[in-house]
Amino acid sequence: MTENSRLNFGSADLSLPDAIREPLLAHLDDLQQRYLQRGWGHRVGFGSRPALIVIDLALYWTRPDHQIGTNSDSVVEAACEVLAAAREASIPVFFTSFAYDPADPPSPQNRKLVMELSPSDAPLFELDERLERRPDEKLIRKRYASAFKGTNLHEMLTSLGVDTLIVTGLSTSHCVYATCRDATDSFRVIVPREAVGERCELMHLVNLLDIDIDLGDVMPVAAVAGAIRGS
Repeated sequence: MTENSRLNFGSADLSLPDAIREPLLAHLDDLQQRYLQRGWGHRVGFGSRPALIVIDLALYWTRPDHQIGTNSDSVVEAACEVLAAAREASIPVFFTSFAYDPADPPSPQNRKLVMELSPSDAPLFELDERLERRPDEKLIRKRYASAFKGTNLHEMLTSLGVDTLIVTGLSTSHCVYATCRDATDSFRVIVPREAVGERCELMHLVNLLDIDIDLGDVMPVAAVAGAIRGS
């Protein structure tokens, strides 16, 4: 499940100390095996009608010079690889970004993360241009972590007969995880390993393992792209 080297994305000040990386990776691998012995972590596989969702690969998150942005070039590139396969196979593609509105009333969440934003920052929530979003690919503006909460994503997927949701984007511990959690009761969930990312190395590794044990199948990008092209 885990990889034996430093991640090539994330924030340097939130990476694991070198002294504990290898022991931690070994421990996570051991944990996965112990869960498998308890009946967790089996494969859901692909159904017959997949769709792809690309979560929050907007400039606010993909540019490391912004408040909660991070080095995510490899994640964007991997997501683009999955996108290319999805477009080739003509499966439905969805994108998300934050529904920024300075007139929204505050919520308790605003006490946890104080986003340093002004109305002039609205363009930061446009998608990263490397994704080359097409006019027939739906962009969902969401207020919450999950792409399902407060949106009609579930209705759109079911109207299309989708049975498998391929989840890519940022961040593994927050919006990716929340979307997988909400999707798993209705859809098979597939997560291309290299196409999701996180600013914090530990949070990425732990949440990716949790997804693989409980919510969906974490697979290499190449295997996901191959399955899409064969769908």
